[in-house]
Amino acid sequence: MNTVPTPATRLSRIAQARQQVIEQGTGLQAPLVESWIERSWKRCLAWGHTPSQQVAFEAVSRAQVQRLQEVNQPMLQAAKEELDRLSRAIAGTRYFALLTDAHGMVIDTRGEFDKHDARASRIARVGINLSEQHAGTTAIGAVLAEHQPIWLHRGEHFFNDNTAYSCAGAPLFGPTGECVGMLDLTGVDVPERPELQHLAAQSARSIENNWVKQMAPALLLRFNWAGLSIGSDSDGLMGLNSDGQIVCANRTARAITGLNLQNAEHAGDVFATAWQSLFDLAPQQRLEVPLWTGLQVQIQLDDHTRTSTIAAQPAPVLKAIETDLIRRAMQQARGNVAEAARRLGISRATLYRKISPQKSGDK
Repeated sequence: MNTVPTPATRLSRIAQARQQVIEQGTGLQAPLVESWIERSWKRCLAWGHTPSQQVAFEAVSRAQVQRLQEVNQPMLQAAKEELDRLSRAIAGTRYFALLTDAHGMVIDTRGEFDKHDARASRIARVGINLSEQHAGTTAIGAVLAEHQPIWLHRGEHFFNDNTAYSCAGAPLFGPTGECVGMLDLTGVDVPERPELQHLAAQSARSIENNWVKQMAPALLLRFNWAGLSIGSDSDGLMGLNSDGQIVCANRTARAITGLNLQNAEHAGDVFATAWQSLFDLAPQQRLEVPLWTGLQVQIQLDDHTRTSTIAAQPAPVLKAIETDLIRRAMQQARGNVAEAARRLGISRATLYRKISPQKSGDK
């Protein structure tokens, strides 16, 4: 049941799926292809597309290319180094890389392809629209719709014009969490290479991390769950301004902390410690810090932290830090002193002693 199907069996299943969904309009009777492919085919049908219609790509002017690249300059800058590395990884495979914006417009290309093969040269150009509505089911359109890495092979594309392609794709999320585009690896009349889905996803993550770093926040934190090693692309990256406001974060950081940067978020609302103390971290120092969820993470400065900005920060006042930490613990415990003391790791008597002056000062 778990054996990998032969290429012939795979193509046979795709043909059966097309007959059921596209020709008969009945929907899949068995899991012949991924469910997201069926959803994409149905969207194409809803737009009035038919598999036999020709996919045409309009000429793109130099001015259009320039405008597209200017608008997407931050993403292009973040992707440049990784695309160069990626082109080396896929050299000799007859696959090439496409980078698109959130609308499916190609903004950069890398890798080797046969320039005399129109099937390759017509899509490996900056400014070409490869959105699902224009080019049907492709890795590009599917990734932008599903927001997940995918693999797409030959007849899984909607239009007959595109059935020579095999594609892997992964979404790209910007430093504040929105989907800003995708990374595509495509080959023409090539052997199926589903492992390229992992490569695309890994490269997309590297591009996202580079983008967070180039934001140059006042403080760039690198963190992961307590007990895990730190120092890879799988770490969380979070950027703070000098007031502790979170200005950027990568996908891992958002997953660990539950961040939603579409709303204003502050470091003090994420880490159950005085946020000012994070600015006192020394290079290479690793600190274990609790989240307000009670889970523990380990934190250190990323090499891209603006050390000059940190040096310019005023030294935090110990009493202010302590007061802020107690206030947040009491809020989390809903005024229960015993619970707040437990969260802080001190005795109830000690906490009473510390909050008594605060209460007196409030009167």
